[in-house]
Amino acid sequence: MENSQKRIKIKETIIVEGKYDKIRLAPLFDANIIELGGFRIYNNRDRLALIRRLADKNGIIVLTDSDSAGFRLRHYLASAIPPEKIRNVFIPDVFGKEKRKNKPGKENLIGVEGMTTEILLEAFRKSGIDPETGSGERTEPLNKSYLFELGLSGKENSSFLRKKLCEYYSLPKMLSANSLAEILPVITTEAELLSAIEKISKQ
Repeated sequence: MENSQKRIKIKETIIVEGKYDKIRLAPLFDANIIELGGFRIYNNRDRLALIRRLADKNGIIVLTDSDSAGFRLRHYLASAIPPEKIRNVFIPDVFGKEKRKNKPGKENLIGVEGMTTEILLEAFRKSGIDPETGSGERTEPLNKSYLFELGLSGKENSSFLRKKLCEYYSLPKMLSANSLAEILPVITTEAELLSAIEKISKQ
């Protein structure tokens, strides 16, 4: 892909955790890519102000690792930026380590920098962004009452059901109910979703 095709133009700014993630994405996307610098973003008001301005202009795409640190960074940005300005792209849980590292991370998950091109493009596709054109209309998320009706929130086994549904659709297992509400309408139909929940419930 990197050598045979032109980079995909994306109008939104892509937000990643660190420099190696930016290096990984640069051959794939013709886009503004900003590093958070990991948890240093918590004390970097200037960087956060820049991200807010970029979000206000064209929106941002947040692409972090699928470990707990990556989700903490997502939540931090979500607390600072209006939800309509953010599109979340999630990589799946892939176990192992990046080539440049001597040993795996604490949660034994490969981050953005270690993902294959195919996995990265599929992650964008699952978030409603066409990897060929870099565009895509934002879909309406599932409403909270429907999530409750499906058993994905507010019930005793909701956390277990969300985890199994994430496994079923090759999504990171740590996705919250709100994140699933955003991504499920993009990657599946209502009939397929109901069928998947029924299969999981019978296991």
